[in-house]
Amino acid sequence: MMQFILGSLGLLLIIEGLLYALFPNRMKNMIRSMLEMNNDTLKWGGLASAIVGFLMLWTAVR
Repeated sequence: MMQFILGSLGLLLIIEGLLYALFPNRMKNMIRSMLEMNNDTLKWGGLASAIVGFLMLWTAVR
């Protein structure tokens, strides 16, 4: 189980790192737009993302 979680986090970091390496300007623009967003929008978007990620992990481990 721990290997799976570490592997999943490693894959997440690889994908995120590649996005910043390949599209630095787009990532900066995305961060700027996030700074202008309402806090509630970011909060609910983050919560939805966490729930989807948990469900994916739970389905894979089951």
